[in-house]
Parts: sequence; C-alpha cells; structure tokens
Amino acid sequence: MGYRVAVVGATGNVGREMMNILAEREFPIDEIAAVASSRSVGSEVEFGETGKMLKVKNIEHFDFTGWDIALFSAGSGASKEYAPKAAAAGCVVIDNSSLYRMDPDVPLIVPEVNPDAIDGYKKRNIIANPNCSTAQLVVALKPLHDAATIKRVVVSTYQSVSGAGKAGMDELFEQTRAIFVNDEKTSNVFTKQIAFNVIPHIDVFLEDGSTKEEWKMVVETKKILDPKIKLSATCVRVPVFVGHSEAINIEFENELTADQAKEILREAPGCMLVDKHEDGGYVTPVECVGDGATYISRVRDDPTVEHGITLWCVSDNLRKGAALNAVQIAELLGRKHLQKA
Repeated sequence: MGYRVAVVGATGNVGREMMNILAEREFPIDEIAAVASSRSVGSEVEFGETGKMLKVKNIEHFDFTGWDIALFSAGSGASKEYAPKAAAAGCVVIDNSSLYRMDPDVPLIVPEVNPDAIDGYKKRNIIANPNCSTAQLVVALKPLHDAATIKRVVVSTYQSVSGAGKAGMDELFEQTRAIFVNDEKTSNVFTKQIAFNVIPHIDVFLEDGSTKEEWKMVVETKKILDPKIKLSATCVRVPVFVGHSEAINIEFENELTADQAKEILREAPGCMLVDKHEDGGYVTPVECVGDGATYISRVRDDPTVEHGITLWCVSDNLRKGAALNAVQIAELLGRKHLQKA
C-alpha cells in the first residue's frame, strides 16, 4: 500500500521539483494531488516524467482529511493559514517555508544529519524543511563534527537566483538579454542589477547589520547540528540560475587534517567528494544541477588556526536545498512512523 500525498505549491519551481523527485524515487503513492492558489486553478502539472497530468486543486477548498502527507512549498503565508488545518485533519505537513523552522515543537530535519529528531513531529504534526543554504552546509559539517567537534564556522555563500523563485530566474535572463542588445535594464526582484554582478544581500536586514538569510544559517545550523557551534555567514546572490556554492572555513576542538577530512567525507551520506589538485578538479554549480548530492571540493588545511580546514561545497538548491530534502523527510517518516501494511 502507498500513501495519499498532496503537493501544495505544485506550480512553483520547488513544487514541480517535488513532483519530479517523488516520481524518480518511486515514492509509494496511491494518490497524489497538485494543490495551489486560486490563480493556478485550471492549469495542469505533470507528475514527474510519468506522463500523468494532474489538474491543480484550489488550496482554499482542499480537504486534507484522509491524506497522509502534505509537502508545502507555497510560501509562509500559505503555510501559516493552511498547514495547521492540514495537521489538524491528521495529515503530516512537511513545510518548506521558514515559518516553523525555529518553533521548539516542530522538528527541523536533514535526514543525513538528525533523523532521530523526526520523532518529535507528533507535537504539531508539522516537520520543517531547512533553508536551502543551511541544508547543504550541515550535510558537509555533520561527519566532520562527529569526528573532531566543530567550534566555529565561517561561511560565505554564492547563491543562485532560483532561490528567489521563477521571478528571480526571469530577471537574470531579461537583464542579461538587455545588456547584449543594449536595452534598458530593470531590477524588480533584486535590489541591484544581478546580471554580471554579485549582490551581498539576501532577505531583509536585521538590527545588527546581518541579513535574515545569514541569521537563518546561524540558528538553523545550531538547531539541526549543535547549539554550541559558533557560526558567521555572509550570503551573496550571484548570476547563476541553479546551484548554491559555499566557501566554508571550519575550526575544530580536536585535530583533524585535510587528508583525514577527505577520507571522512568520501564515505559520508549525502556527500560526494571531487577534489583533484588540477585544472577542473572541483565541482561548480552548473555540474550539480539535477543531482541530489552535496559536492565537496578544495579541501585543505587552514594554517591560521590550531585545528582548521577550508572547503568548497556545491549543491542543487532546488533539490537538496528544498524538494529532495522534503521527499527524504517523507521517506524517513514512512519508515519510522507511517508504515503501511
């Protein structure tokens, strides 16, 4: 027997990717529903590459009673209004928005990192999916933390425009085209020109001068991995369509060399080590698109601290950073709590 699964926000970038991954991974489904706002009602979305077309259902009238799992990727507004209704109807919500991530009664899960935390989902019947930049970071940090205990992390991100949705991708395309044909450039999604530029600003500014995206990386890493870890983040939007990159500097309590770290990362779940000291012996965002792995390259010793290494980390933000992680949570939930006879 399979599950009855609803994908909320099915017409967006992440929602469509959720559909693709559910089909790719042959998640046991008896029935699937594509759910979205009233603006999308009447449209159709394909369930992966199965050829099965689903008519989009209106979230305002959708009854979650009898549904097992709802994958939400429709923004914080929709999650605030409809996730509690779905949870109260007995449907387990896996939410991709930031709304519930820091709720103490809602587990924040990356299955390769803290799978046991899922046991707490029954308090609210809601499970939170982390921020895209946090997800790949903690996959890389977890095995190293287990080996030598991380004290401090300094991370600089190079985040693709797909993190800002389809509108962000469209703006990069239109600005790039405009530059080539000498048309007027407009910036509606981003605060400055994104084509042929980088913008050190993602989400709103906070009182201490950091942005909310940077704050998310700090608090989510502490919740998922270890509250004792000190972390500083600088989050930058770059003119890449899909794939987030991170330059990560890690300081440990105990000795861990770059060579030892490579051996650990080579065997770590969710990680793919590609690290040759030669031209092209590393992974870039273009090469990770469509893949679920967190790619790690450029691992080297940091001579500025007693026990430290530096590495480069790349992942498809629409997959591991969002849709894939949500499906992996659903798989974990099925194995541990929602077994079907």
